[in-house]
Amino acid sequence: MNDEIQGHTGDTGPVGESGAERTARRDQAVRAAVEQGLLGPDSPIVALLDVTGIRESAAALRAAFDEVTAPGTPVLHAFAVKASPLVPVLRLLREEGIGAEVASPGELALARAAGVRPERTVLDAPAKTPAELREALALGIAVNVDNPQELERVDGLMRSASSRSPLGMRVNPQIGGGSIAALSTATATSKFGVALRDEGAREWVVRAFAERPWLTRLHAHTGSQGIPLELLARGVAETYALAEEINARLGRRQIDTLDIGGGLGVNFGSDATSPAYAEYARLLRETVPGLFDGRYGLVTEFGRSMLAKQGTVVARVEYAKSAGGRPIAVTHAGVQVATRTVYAPQSWPLRIAAYDGKGRPKSGPAVVQDVAGPACFAGDLLAEGQALPLLEQGDHAAALDTGAYYFAAHYAYNSLARPGIYGFVPDGSGGVAFATVRRPQTTAEIVAESGGAHAAALTTLREPGRR
Repeated sequence: MNDEIQGHTGDTGPVGESGAERTARRDQAVRAAVEQGLLGPDSPIVALLDVTGIRESAAALRAAFDEVTAPGTPVLHAFAVKASPLVPVLRLLREEGIGAEVASPGELALARAAGVRPERTVLDAPAKTPAELREALALGIAVNVDNPQELERVDGLMRSASSRSPLGMRVNPQIGGGSIAALSTATATSKFGVALRDEGAREWVVRAFAERPWLTRLHAHTGSQGIPLELLARGVAETYALAEEINARLGRRQIDTLDIGGGLGVNFGSDATSPAYAEYARLLRETVPGLFDGRYGLVTEFGRSMLAKQGTVVARVEYAKSAGGRPIAVTHAGVQVATRTVYAPQSWPLRIAAYDGKGRPKSGPAVVQDVAGPACFAGDLLAEGQALPLLEQGDHAAALDTGAYYFAAHYAYNSLARPGIYGFVPDGSGGVAFATVRRPQTTAEIVAESGGAHAAALTTLREPGRR
């Protein structure tokens, strides 16, 4: 294994890639991970990133919007860092022409560490501090203001210093939600942006732009997983209509860029990449043709749809048992890597692929079984009642489509260690080359994060008069 990269069926995926090709790469990588010692008795869980797939996904996004936009239109595709807060991933995407959308000082630091330039970075967050705003304006990072109180803070900063930052306002078109309430951000009571249908809000937005010539963007994000394409397109249409209204009422082309967010859902039910970026871009062109005629620059903020299909968490089956007549494979992947799936399995189901002890795909009759994680509560299940070849002790269970949010957003229940993450590519000679994205967390690091350096801190505190 080097520190740097060298050198099942499915439907058509990005840029002509098929699900079968992606599956073949995954199968090859799992076997190679076992053969090269990344996965085994002493390292029973690993996360794998398909570098070829990431490049293909970025190319598909660029191509989809290139097809519908007028020549010369400024377009920034800013990856939602929350979906994969990993510096090597952000650096790879940067090389593929993708910027960064950040929502915290930590995410901004990650983007900067990856070399993403300020002019290709967008700051969105509902609770920006004065220090965060000051840093963004000093760097020249695009900022989308969330609410009237934040706009007052920006007013003060703009009076005291000049800035190259493009400044916009986030609005909530209040058009409804999708199938996952927690990810629906354009509902009547969403915490994000200025609620346009509230009494007086639309007029306040127009006035805010009229009084601030430096306010030149509108931003809206309808939601992500569980939001149908038609609702996403409607959110964009509402934002475009507001931009047209503001520019017309002000008698000048003040709003020059629309940030349409991301939100394209992921098909977790098969290896097919659907919906595709091209499908969404064509729907937007049909729904909001004026968006693409060259009068407005465009910003997108896709995250999950770029990375989900490119990642796999693979865990060793430590024990195979049975309860109530149902087989249970006890593995090392559970709530610590698949928090949403464990706590909300109906909204976030995962497919599991079965591999044998040598990392080869298992065959055989499908058996209904549970795939359990290592955490100490009964609900720690990657999959419940899923039919797949029977998993036995020493086999491996692979949680598919986990490249976004899963292994990068660790949940430290039971002080379970963060798994190692490795990118992979075919090495050109029938094998696989791996690169370390993030090494496995050690127990010493767990102790350090849990106050190990301050072990006696509480014993030194004494109430007056207490011995």
